[in-house]
Amino acid sequence: MPARVFPFLIVSVCLLNAGCSRATVAAQAGTTTAVERGRYLVDAVGCHDCHTPKKMGPNGPEPDMSRVLAGHPQDMKITAPPNPPPAEPWVIATNPTLTAWSGPWGVSFAANLTPDQKTGMGMWTEEMFIKAIRTGKHMGMSRPILPPMPWQDYAAMPDDDLKAVFAYLRSIPPLVNVVPLPIPPPASK
Repeated sequence: MPARVFPFLIVSVCLLNAGCSRATVAAQAGTTTAVERGRYLVDAVGCHDCHTPKKMGPNGPEPDMSRVLAGHPQDMKITAPPNPPPAEPWVIATNPTLTAWSGPWGVSFAANLTPDQKTGMGMWTEEMFIKAIRTGKHMGMSRPILPPMPWQDYAAMPDDDLKAVFAYLRSIPPLVNVVPLPIPPPASK
């Protein structure tokens, strides 16, 4: 299936919705565990928008919860950016599962956030996770985290909220799913 190209305005609205705002999502009333709080935050800030592959439902694309937060499906091979959009208002393209994004930065793939030891975040520590969100660096120290991941918005969250998100991510089933490395943009002519 070919990549779908969206107008910049529509993608901007989607990214704004996925990232909410720089303010932290309001605290839930009553007592909750870190895992419950983390699940609430993951749902509220839109992590499923990119990290849970979509399938077509009766009302359009919907999260495929059998692959919850597993990132870009390993069986959906992408080896190059799509052909450039025809005109200026078209700057970003995505694939049918909304887990691969192409733009001026090249092609980025939604990461596997499950606790799988080899293909997900199973080897990550809480400190690595918080550092990654605060710095915009994969594992808190390597390559940049690319668009459309709104890490800048999540960096404003307090440590307790990020710790809760990490606790929730550790509680979901590990799914083996190898997500490819980003593809750099084509060389300028």
